[in-house]
Amino acid sequence: MVSTNLKTSYLNLCVFHHSLMRPELERSSLVYCVKAVSLTADSKTRPDMFLYNGSLPGGDKGRKRSRFALYRRAKANGVKPSAVHIISNPHDSKAVNSRGQHSISFTLSRNQTVVVEYCHDDDTDMFQIGRSTESPIDFVVTDTPGGSKESEDSSVAPSTISRFACRVVCERNPPYTARIYAAGFDSSKNIFLGEKATKWKNPDGHMDGLTTNGVLVMHTQGFPEEPKQGMWREISVCGDVYTLRETRSGPVRGQLVNGESSALQDGSLVDLCGATLLWRTAEGLLKAPTLRHLDALRLELNAARPQCPVGLSTLAFPSLPRSHSLEERQPWAYLTCGHVHGRHDWGQRPERTRDREEGAASGTGGRRECPLCRSVGPYVPLWLGCEPAFYVDAGAPTHAFVPCGHVCSERTARYWAETSLPHGTHAFRPTCPFCSAPLVGIPGFTRLIFQGPID
Repeated sequence: MVSTNLKTSYLNLCVFHHSLMRPELERSSLVYCVKAVSLTADSKTRPDMFLYNGSLPGGDKGRKRSRFALYRRAKANGVKPSAVHIISNPHDSKAVNSRGQHSISFTLSRNQTVVVEYCHDDDTDMFQIGRSTESPIDFVVTDTPGGSKESEDSSVAPSTISRFACRVVCERNPPYTARIYAAGFDSSKNIFLGEKATKWKNPDGHMDGLTTNGVLVMHTQGFPEEPKQGMWREISVCGDVYTLRETRSGPVRGQLVNGESSALQDGSLVDLCGATLLWRTAEGLLKAPTLRHLDALRLELNAARPQCPVGLSTLAFPSLPRSHSLEERQPWAYLTCGHVHGRHDWGQRPERTRDREEGAASGTGGRRECPLCRSVGPYVPLWLGCEPAFYVDAGAPTHAFVPCGHVCSERTARYWAETSLPHGTHAFRPTCPFCSAPLVGIPGFTRLIFQGPID
């Protein structure tokens, strides 16, 4: 499944959903894990803190969703390479002009184009992901230019996600392997790699290439029990695995990586340069907590009646469907020390330039002094992470990400704090999976300290 925020296999958009194959396991999924988003919000509404926390800002609608489950299709729609033609004008090709024929065109020069025809494959199902809302796209992914409003309006901010970004091809029979490929077929069932695109002929004679901003994949071994992050790689149009280019859209491809494949595993991350997706398998989801389990943990936490040490009021996390707006009894925390309070105005400190910058990053508007231990740092509301696919265990919600305040189990917080996601043209940074906020400091999360009731 793919999840955005990242179902039989799960791709989560952590800020990371497609589900596949086996009827008894229902699906695989993709989930929004992280999006390229500018976090700007005031401390009262905090829209940045729930931007991808289990759903998109405007809600999940049609093919634009925070998670997408891949099921075995009623009729196979996969394709596989067949004939290869070398022609002078790709538009004269019968394969390119045929509405029923899939093809990939590699333009070598003005007078030479290699066209690879694709024929129907009864053994696979194909699912396409991209920014386009045209019918060939199964899972519509868009960047967020800022302020929690999704848009494809290039006048606001040009999208770095390709209209036809990638395709996932799944076997219809055991072991139901799902493989990812860069680029997707357009409405004419064609993929065009122009003269300036990075492309080459392999030693075995077949053509291959890369998309402009690339499709990056990181496979995690042992996810979720003992997860060990792998190396980020780039996937080609034909599904081969390469080391990263010098920059995201550089003209020179990396080195071919032998022994690695584009087959997605439980916990694989897929980056589309503007959105990161998390893939969860059907088997993996059986081990993941459910929304009902997360809500039971919330009720157990509230039943302990944590109190604000200053106001002596009882605190309570709101129910998960309502965990997108501040409530009167909402827990707040000083992220430097982890002490949990209710909302109050105690301990505001004069702002310096650096403090204002760090305060803006955390959405708090400044730094505060904890009345219990006198440590100074961000003071933010706490939000329970609502996307189960991002959890690596079903532990109690005891830790919060810094600076956003999303709460989850210690193992989950540690895993994401140790996982660097692509940022910009060649940088990587740890990010909160629930809202896409870049994590600050080391380790990037804090242990929460609740005060129990006095009576």
